[in-house]
Amino acid sequence: MTDVELGIPGMPAPDYPSDVRARLEQDAKEIIGRYPDSRSALLPLLHLVQSEDGHVTRTGQRFCAEMLGLTTAEVNAVATFYTMYRRKQGGDYQVGVCTNTLCAVMGGDAIFAELQEHLGVGNGETTGDGRVTLEHIECNAACDYAPVVMVNWEFFDNQDPASAKRLVDDLRAGREVRPTRGAPLCSFKETSRILAGFPDERPGAVEATGGAGPASLAGLRLAKGEAESPARVVAPRGAGGDEGGDVPGPGARTTGEERATHPSSHDAPQATAPADPAHPSGPVTEEDQ
Repeated sequence: MTDVELGIPGMPAPDYPSDVRARLEQDAKEIIGRYPDSRSALLPLLHLVQSEDGHVTRTGQRFCAEMLGLTTAEVNAVATFYTMYRRKQGGDYQVGVCTNTLCAVMGGDAIFAELQEHLGVGNGETTGDGRVTLEHIECNAACDYAPVVMVNWEFFDNQDPASAKRLVDDLRAGREVRPTRGAPLCSFKETSRILAGFPDERPGAVEATGGAGPASLAGLRLAKGEAESPARVVAPRGAGGDEGGDVPGPGARTTGEERATHPSSHDAPQATAPADPAHPSGPVTEEDQ
């Protein structure tokens, strides 16, 4: 790697070779033409240069700036804000373990810890063979499949440490790996080009769909009258009676005694804000309900 590529202060970013530049310019013009304001094309352009280099290089940022009439500082501010843009070279497969709340308590933290030990890498690091980059990621809206692992943004649901280790071993060995749902798996560079807005030419990709899980659709089915399920509210621990026992659902009338054992603002809304000294509010009575 040269001093220029390393980003030595005062050194301008190098340009792409002429043939690469011509190809990228053609793709960039197609992307820019989709937007009434050219600078709106910055996000897909960053995915485009990432598909070329595997990460957003200084050369890629310079290219985006020149195509959009922006400064490299403006481009860099965006490229370093969003986590889907890599700032250094990574593996062919970006393996992300969700460690947000639900996935974490369902075992995401354990999966991430065991994968770090199994692969011998830390967060954001890449295996020596250049195949797998491991990172912990935030919620990917798949809580009903927790814990979730994503490879190049394709879902691998209901994972555990053993299945996750088999997954990364298969990726490193070049064996075929199929996501739980969604489109077939492809490399990180190929994924970046798709995210730039170009056709997904993987066999079966058009027909594939991620789909929502049964838990996610339960409320929609109830709203449409397609299923009947009485509302169930779980009382907080130590709120009287059996721990985790049922109490009347939303909308049910509750007595003062019941509210005392199930202190909830939903059961007993206050008439005014307690923080407003000019309008103090006392306990809500039956007449206030």
